[in-house]
Amino acid sequence: MQAAAGVAREQHVYGWSLVARAQEIELWRRAVADVFRGWDASPAAVEVARLGVSELLSNVIRHVECRQCYLRIVRIGGEAVVQVFDRSSEIPVIGRPEWDADSGRGLWLLREMADRFGWEATHPRVGKIVWFACRLREVSR
Repeated sequence: MQAAAGVAREQHVYGWSLVARAQEIELWRRAVADVFRGWDASPAAVEVARLGVSELLSNVIRHVECRQCYLRIVRIGGEAVVQVFDRSSEIPVIGRPEWDADSGRGLWLLREMADRFGWEATHPRVGKIVWFACRLREVSR
């Protein structure tokens, strides 16, 4: 994308329509990590993004009948928001994890690692957006 006078502008929104498949999660982890690195994100932010994409897409695979979804990353200043839109109206459940269980810790862990985490119903009630946000760089103190 080019701005007036031939000056390149930085892209602040990336999005992909995809079908969530277990064998492709690493592909999406890499794609999101590449975007974060292009924004000069810290290694810690890149790892949170990789974990978060894995968790959100894994939950689509496990809990949503239609695996068609939309993955979007938006940069707002020094923060990136990663969103997954799916077609299920069931809200994510984040309980206190059982540490010896085979599953059930992912969203809790993501919520603890990200700067912000949440979900929203889409309108007119045809699905939801699950999202997390993290600073691209640590704030100097």
